[in-house]
Amino acid sequence: MLTPETRPHPTDLFIIGGGINGCGIARDAAGRGLTVRLAEMNDLASATSSASTKLFHGGLRYLEYFEVRLVREALIERETLLRAMPHISWPMRFVLPYHTDMRFDAETPASRLLSRIMPWMKGRRPAWMIRLGLFMYDTLGGRDILPATRAIDLTDAAEGAPLQDRFAKAFEYSDCWIEDSRLVTLNARDAGCRGADIMTRTEVVSAERRGALWQITTRNTSTGATTTHQAKMLINAAGPWVGDVLTQKLRSNSREGVRLVRGSHIVTRKLFDHDKCYFFQGEDGRIIFAIPYENDFTLIGTTDHDHSDPATPPTCTDEEQDYLCRFASRYFKQPVTRDDVVWTYSGVRPLYDDGASSATAATRDYTLTLDTEAGAPLLNVFGGKITTYRKLAESALAKIGTQLPLPKGDWTAGVPLPGGNFEVGSRDFLVDDLQRTHPFLSPTWALRLIKAYGTEAPTILGEARSAADLGQDFGATLTEAEVLWLMQREFAQTAEDVLWRRSKLGLRLTAEQVTVLDAWMQDNRHRAKLRC
Repeated sequence: MLTPETRPHPTDLFIIGGGINGCGIARDAAGRGLTVRLAEMNDLASATSSASTKLFHGGLRYLEYFEVRLVREALIERETLLRAMPHISWPMRFVLPYHTDMRFDAETPASRLLSRIMPWMKGRRPAWMIRLGLFMYDTLGGRDILPATRAIDLTDAAEGAPLQDRFAKAFEYSDCWIEDSRLVTLNARDAGCRGADIMTRTEVVSAERRGALWQITTRNTSTGATTTHQAKMLINAAGPWVGDVLTQKLRSNSREGVRLVRGSHIVTRKLFDHDKCYFFQGEDGRIIFAIPYENDFTLIGTTDHDHSDPATPPTCTDEEQDYLCRFASRYFKQPVTRDDVVWTYSGVRPLYDDGASSATAATRDYTLTLDTEAGAPLLNVFGGKITTYRKLAESALAKIGTQLPLPKGDWTAGVPLPGGNFEVGSRDFLVDDLQRTHPFLSPTWALRLIKAYGTEAPTILGEARSAADLGQDFGATLTEAEVLWLMQREFAQTAEDVLWRRSKLGLRLTAEQVTVLDAWMQDNRHRAKLRC
């Protein structure tokens, strides 16, 4: 039987959860001079934070729920985040085709208000209301980089070509794309370089208050070894498991509740040739996006369904796939069928339980609750949007600051993540320069490296003068040099970590290639000592 190892010195913060909220808080706290340990029972971003719709957006539809503060905060954050990570995030234009049958979700406050004022509208979204919503979207948060809304004549525009002929008019507005799982990893990496101890494959078995300290027992899920830690404050940022941590790990009687909402997506063959996204509105009042994805595919989502148990892995059900195909087929000339689907994914959003009558209506805002009644403080994190993760972290540090001294104030706005120290809009210059110094790179290969690693891409390639100098070729331009970087700098331990969370090359490698990659990584674990 393994005997527990004890970490002798208490840390300031012990964070449970390696999703975007946990890693964002870890980075902010470490950068302020606090000592931090973070435990994630699987890989970083292994749940909700790698299963989003991949957008930094204000949430246009949330205006119908009158969540103006949330939308404004998210709109302001778009450009703050864009400047800090122009390699993994970039501006995107969204095309909203207009038709007279557009309807509200009947449960939205805006729908109920409009029905009382103008009952003859029968739940429809009039064009003037869409214009008003887009005007608010343009002005609530201000814009320096992103262009404003404009109208499009779909009858002679490239954006109208894939759509059914009945769509003659559209509105086009701005939001941003984000590589969600890379965002989590880069926050964790930056936190580690600032002194945080990031422990993946480390499950929290139990945690209890011992006077002014928390005593936390963890188990390494790979080796089974257990370790006891002490911390001055505990942060429960376990995402879908936040409620389970409260009741099972901490044995708390808290009445705070979490509502688990499953969002599913399908990835299809490429459905259109331009680089803009479609915003489709359904007859049921819901919306979906159709987004260019990984050059050769289209991403369609998302659904909203209650999910009963975090222990049940979320999957995109046959019903949800059919729903998304039918939804998109009401807009595209060429119907979307299950035969077009090449991959699906699903994530569980851990929303604060505000008593909403449906999963769609449940708030996307975050709630932070601080428990200091029984001794050592506990901060629970409920909900949140990927776009507001940095503001959530600042809010968490404000609460932490009531319990622990903070050597430094807010600092993360404008500070780039690793590889993000270049100007928005200059990505093509980096690609050209990478090809100039490494002529063996194809344009597609060079672009992929810059979009993943930014200014760190040349360091990965080093002095290589040919592809062979980068070591073993695993397929789809993935080489030994890149995999070793991911193991040493980005906490990757398995082929799945590399192919589905540090990249999306899993869409391109064969099963045999995946097996070869996984075997190589296991054989080279001794070379994977983490470094900044």
